[in-house]
Amino acid sequence: MTGWNAENLAGSPGAGAVTLLAGTSFCVSAANGDMDQSAPHGMFFRDTRFVSNWLLKVNGHAVEPLSSIVPEPFRADFIARPARTDGVADSHLLIERRRSMFGGVREEITIRNFSTKPSSFSLSLTVNADFADIFEVKEGRAHHESIHLTRGSNGEVRIESEKQDHPVMVTIDAPGADVDGDVLNYDVTIDPQKHWSTVVTATPSIEGVGPEADAPVWGSEQPVDVPEERQQEWDEKVPTTEFSNKAFEKVLNQSRADLGSLRIFDPDHPGRTVVAAGSPWFMALFGRDSLLTSFMTLPLDPSLALGTLQTLADHQGKTVNPLSEEEPGKILHEVRFGAATGLALGGGSAYYGSVDATPLFVTLAGELTRWGFRSEVTASLLPALDRALEWIRNYGDADGDGFVEYERATEHGLFNQGWKDSGDGINFADGTIAKPPTALCEVQGYVYTAYLSRALMAEVDGDMELAELWGARAAELKRRFNEQFWLPERGYFAVALDRDKRRVDSCASNMGHCLWSGIVDDDKAPLVAERLMSSEMFTGWGVRTLASDMAAYNPASYHNGSVWPHDNALIAAGLMRYGFIDESRRIITGLLDAAEAFGGRLPELFCGLDRKTYGSPVPYPSSCSPQAWAAATPVHLLRVLLRFDPCLTHGGLWLAPVIPADFGDIRVRNIPLAGSRIAVDFVNGITRVAHLPEDVELHRGPRKPLSDLLDVYKAGGQ
Repeated sequence: MTGWNAENLAGSPGAGAVTLLAGTSFCVSAANGDMDQSAPHGMFFRDTRFVSNWLLKVNGHAVEPLSSIVPEPFRADFIARPARTDGVADSHLLIERRRSMFGGVREEITIRNFSTKPSSFSLSLTVNADFADIFEVKEGRAHHESIHLTRGSNGEVRIESEKQDHPVMVTIDAPGADVDGDVLNYDVTIDPQKHWSTVVTATPSIEGVGPEADAPVWGSEQPVDVPEERQQEWDEKVPTTEFSNKAFEKVLNQSRADLGSLRIFDPDHPGRTVVAAGSPWFMALFGRDSLLTSFMTLPLDPSLALGTLQTLADHQGKTVNPLSEEEPGKILHEVRFGAATGLALGGGSAYYGSVDATPLFVTLAGELTRWGFRSEVTASLLPALDRALEWIRNYGDADGDGFVEYERATEHGLFNQGWKDSGDGINFADGTIAKPPTALCEVQGYVYTAYLSRALMAEVDGDMELAELWGARAAELKRRFNEQFWLPERGYFAVALDRDKRRVDSCASNMGHCLWSGIVDDDKAPLVAERLMSSEMFTGWGVRTLASDMAAYNPASYHNGSVWPHDNALIAAGLMRYGFIDESRRIITGLLDAAEAFGGRLPELFCGLDRKTYGSPVPYPSSCSPQAWAAATPVHLLRVLLRFDPCLTHGGLWLAPVIPADFGDIRVRNIPLAGSRIAVDFVNGITRVAHLPEDVELHRGPRKPLSDLLDVYKAGGQ
């Protein structure tokens, strides 16, 4: 499979692999710092591999890794030693490779001689480029590109593609090197107890534009380290936490750092920031992933949500194009900017095969409105929101049955277009694959919140007629959903309706999202909660994507039995919304225990094996790390435990912590709210809030859903 339908085919970069991030650039290497084009390694810029080989050898042998340290997302220190060929165990030479990402790759190589005698040796660095598209590298299909190599003076090499339609080049700068083709050679002699150093840089460009077009080039007297400045700015503005539970504090600190590293900056809109989906293969804007991540990180930085909405609005569908699945008003699934854009469907950079990004687009705008961004949403987004709602009703509900469904328009597109987008992700209890058009249960919940969000925006703007219209549509959708998707004999919701409107009867985690959206009737919520927390669903670390008593269950599958942190974050929020406090806290505690077992960072997903049988969570191969909505999960879990719920359209902040006793005290500073920075303390069971704006009223209790706050949401009709 190629292009958009590649699903999860990434090969392993090897044990101890290191990934560095800087905007749309990233670098993947082995534990010793080498990049080998036979593995999914390399330095990438705008989804193109500009360095495919970066191989360091001493006396013709690869160096032995000792340690790799990543002090910041864009820097790494590799400690290694030469391989010994004389039968002696220890080498007297120590190699330090200090690598940073800014405008490309900069590596300072230092070799220290700890011997009492001089040491002479040859050192070589093989550097090459294949200009492969990220899809080719990820799927192991990269081939050697036809290149033109030009040798300049004093260790400069320019490597250009001969096949690209536009100039694609990487410039290697290695002062003092003897250049032989793509090999940089050095003859080195180091006196006793002394060291030798050199610097090598690789600077990519597409049509003359590099990663930081306005930044000084390497070797300038005062280089500006943009990644470092951006990380410092992020660290200074996001909230800080102080917990008695140091494990939870470590997890949150890691999430905060990872989310900062996953941000993408648009040079055409300097003040706009979005979040990429995950490292290393998804350093791009994704509709669903970026929207949900922005939602879950509102307590950290609401500007991420605003930037994501504005950027997605700029790329909103305008025409009908079956190749890219673009339709008017539709929000994209993924946008790519590779040099070989012909690999993308339709020969472009954007693919729109997502059924849920469009309602989530409207939902996030509604949430951002409640957080105090009413004027920004109204000024720049309202037309795009109404176009999205038109897509939901005209294209999303193509057969007019009131439910939004999907069916791919091209055989090269994604077969499944919800968040479980693997080909076997939606199936019946007997394992039979559901045939599209498919109406997913959670998508109806997202549409429900989109309708409510538009009603809220209309109500605060004083347009009660429009508010009543969207409120009535939400009420009708909720009524029909509970009639058509409920399986009374099983006590849970069908994961979907298939092309024949049959209920797809597998027990899946998707129904937890329905609790999150509020589309579930109150009388059905207890049965849903009971099933989600059953032994077939809850592993002790989290809720499985598919129950263990289903025919398609496989704990090591991508979507049929694994545990996804973001999925569980929404389930925990949904349980809390319906008053299932203990159940929600069990999920939260399990996830945080899993994060601690993974060294403080939650992966994209992990295997759905039972905690009682396996004492540690089992990793899933090729799981993205860091990954955006996994990194956002701990932030959202803290919000769920605090029951921190702003609704500034109604002048209030609702706060009702339900912190587990063993979590101890919690102090959070610098939370952005209503143009201010507030502090929340939960100490000895007492909650205090400081720096709350005068026009924001504090309510010490859980907030009622919007459908209860606004009478229009109880309206009937259509």
